[in-house]
Amino acid sequence: MPISLRLDPDIEERLAHLSRATGRSKTFYLRKLIAEHLDELEDAYLAEHALEELHQGRDRVMTSEEFWRDLEG
Repeated sequence: MPISLRLDPDIEERLAHLSRATGRSKTFYLRKLIAEHLDELEDAYLAEHALEELHQGRDRVMTSEEFWRDLEG
């Protein structure tokens, strides 16, 4: 899927320098960055969402006693 994006000039220059120094394409490094950091972004979003659910009273934290009691059945 083709994507177009605008980078800050300093980021573009760093990416271009890395590309020239290694002989790899800028696309190679952008794909690598996305693949390696998408999990982190997803985790951060899910954590923020869970915290918001707690603050809004739509979810709650289970105590360790409740956890172990439920686990034991």
